[in-house]
Amino acid sequence: MSGSPKGRPASPRELAMHVLTQVEQEGAYSNLLLNTALQKAALSKSDAGLATELIYGTISRLNTLDYFLDKYVNKGTRKLQPWVRALLRLSLYQIIYLDRIPDHAVVSEAVNLAKRRGHQGISGMVNGVLRNILRQKESLAIPADLPAAKRISLQHSHPEWLVERWISQYGRETAEAICAANNEPPAVSVRVNTTMISREEMLKEMEGHGLQAAPSSLSPYGIVVKGAGNMALTDWYREGMISIQDESSMLVAEAVGPEPGMRVLDCCAAPGGKSAHMGELMKDEGSIVANDIHSHKGKLIADQAVRLGLDCIRTVTGDAIELPARFEPASFDRILLDAPCSGLGVIRRKPDLKWGKTEEDIREIAALQSRLLDSVSALLRPGGVLVYSTCTIEPQENEGVVTSFVNRHPEFELDETGSLSRLKDNALVRGGGIQILPQHYHSDGFYIARLRRR
Repeated sequence: MSGSPKGRPASPRELAMHVLTQVEQEGAYSNLLLNTALQKAALSKSDAGLATELIYGTISRLNTLDYFLDKYVNKGTRKLQPWVRALLRLSLYQIIYLDRIPDHAVVSEAVNLAKRRGHQGISGMVNGVLRNILRQKESLAIPADLPAAKRISLQHSHPEWLVERWISQYGRETAEAICAANNEPPAVSVRVNTTMISREEMLKEMEGHGLQAAPSSLSPYGIVVKGAGNMALTDWYREGMISIQDESSMLVAEAVGPEPGMRVLDCCAAPGGKSAHMGELMKDEGSIVANDIHSHKGKLIADQAVRLGLDCIRTVTGDAIELPARFEPASFDRILLDAPCSGLGVIRRKPDLKWGKTEEDIREIAALQSRLLDSVSALLRPGGVLVYSTCTIEPQENEGVVTSFVNRHPEFELDETGSLSRLKDNALVRGGGIQILPQHYHSDGFYIARLRRR
């Protein structure tokens, strides 16, 4: 989107309105549409930041915004044209959740956008709805006497079925904490390539350049960076000294515990962060077969390896279920199955996720995970270790899959969390694995289980 219809550069709100409308109409991912729109729009850094905040914030708070708007829009938001609905949502998001923009500026900008895009009638309606809301701003509150699941759903903007599910799995307090944590802005964390530099030296480098950097409390290889912008644009990244990775995700390679000289299989490896981390832990000695079902993603893995100076990683393309047809039985020392999953642990990074998932999706993906685990486990040598991990907090996909696998495969035993036992005080031990919830360390929700072949 190059700009407004009359050829002016797009304002951040106009860009946000266009992207939100497309997301709703086409079911497209907001991050992909936003990146394309920002590249075309050439906004200033602060305007691009505002557009990003408006898009992610509005998507994140969708059902709460609609709950309030429906009280002020005749016949409700469902009857509106998608662009008008998007405009009202992002305007109300600013009124409720952003302190730095004066309410009158929000209303006048919305009215101007409505005039440019629609006609007098629509701009009058937008003006009337928003001014009405401002007059009664104090009453914009979720009633405290609602049933727990409904109150949490509206207070923290999550689908009610998901809240009910989490209440039954984790209890009401924990379910509410999960939802609250999912609305926090995600931290920026990087993994240090210890084949090149130690974490301590990297911290000194960053502090020397005026960055706010602190060691990760979760991973010995991680650094959390505040207010630094895009770390992929730094020389440290280009030269392979750091990778961008969530702190929870850094625990997976550590759980695999690969040693120099070992033969390792990463079954679903793209975009390659965990393969690369294993290569670093092996000091680039030995071999890692990094498989992914999509060939274009194989290139991402190979590019990572080159950037990090790792020669031990070889990419292959194919369905992980068919890997036993390509390799000898019992031919790997370590196997990582970072399984495809519902992704319900990464909602703070991908707010669209929570609105698009169904219970049926969870059932289907859990069945696929079980088939993958049955298949690739045949490739592990006796005494070897297989790590099963997901970026979800859904028990059916996590301990459910692992427990039923161990019951079907007596030749495997749970290796009670291995090196991750230090997390037991904070995270949950479930099905012999570690379940990290988003509020535990303000990182992604993750499940990691370690299985040893007898």
